[in-house]
Amino acid sequence: MTPGRHTPDPREARTPAEFLARLQALKDWSGLTYRELSARAEARGDVLPRSTVANMLARATLPREELLTAFVRACGATPDELAEWRTVRTELAGRGAYGTADADPDADRDLDTDRADVDPAGTDPSDADPAETAGPPPAWPGHEAGAAAAPQGGPGTPSRTPPATSSRIRRALVAAVAVAGLVLAGVSVVALLRDGGTGRAGRPPGTPAAVAPAVGDVRIRVTGTDFCLAERRGTRTGQVHQVPCAEPDFPRYSLATVGTGRWRIVSDHPDFGPGCSGIPSGGRIPDSAYEDSECGDPSRVEAFALEPYGTSEGAVRGYRIVPVGSATPGTCVTVVGDREAAWAKLAQAPCTPDAAGQLFSFDRRD
Repeated sequence: MTPGRHTPDPREARTPAEFLARLQALKDWSGLTYRELSARAEARGDVLPRSTVANMLARATLPREELLTAFVRACGATPDELAEWRTVRTELAGRGAYGTADADPDADRDLDTDRADVDPAGTDPSDADPAETAGPPPAWPGHEAGAAAAPQGGPGTPSRTPPATSSRIRRALVAAVAVAGLVLAGVSVVALLRDGGTGRAGRPPGTPAAVAPAVGDVRIRVTGTDFCLAERRGTRTGQVHQVPCAEPDFPRYSLATVGTGRWRIVSDHPDFGPGCSGIPSGGRIPDSAYEDSECGDPSRVEAFALEPYGTSEGAVRGYRIVPVGSATPGTCVTVVGDREAAWAKLAQAPCTPDAAGQLFSFDRRD
């Protein structure tokens, strides 16, 4: 490959499966979404439907040469690099001893479709495993610490105390309780000022409470704010941002179930049609973008657990969007960057104890 570019080298592939893995690595290296790859290919005069790319990378058979050429060029390979990819493909196609080397016959049919034939609200029977899909109960911060404090002593512990000592102990306890009350009051005032006047439910006065997820049309709001999730008009990336909820829906979102405890966030884009929100490359990149793209792409995480998060008193402050099956476990969809600014991006990031930038409300849309 070209020195200094550090693009994936196809010459290391010894089987069709390894060749496809390097094609996936090439896409990851390009940083382009399926929409952008298709647009790049179209600008060059190549035919590269988005669904065809997804299907090609999900199979273990060699792609046809014209499909390989369109894909590698769209990823940004140089002519010399493209020649290497084609040479390796030709060599693997003649090595029956190294695995299935025939070109994929389904690729011809794929080139005639512009989107994967997937029902955005459809279910996969394999998704219904309760042991794998059932989500945890609400996470009540601080509850674990309280539960861990076990009483000392046992039923046989002597309890007699001399009268004078008992009186001193009572006075000390009264003083300690009074001091503790003052400390707690001070902490509450500091927390209230620090959070910008948020109330007991953790949201600014006047903002609506969090709405639980339910099947149907929704506006996904960042709790405690007046921001809702949307894409930027005129772009092809599918990157999801937070924007003022007063802005029109772009795209329109809805929720669909895909098994016990799992949800799919479906988008309806005015230019690209139906799609699904998800995490690219299986969530292998810790800070992967949260983006909208075609449904049914096997390389994306498109199923989520919508986990309630609240206070020890039982009030639900919002719902975490947790990728199911991400290669980077313990992550949540998160508003990154300046969380008080419009157009801040959303990405996969570690779930935090305070859930800052990670709580959402699924407001019903009229």
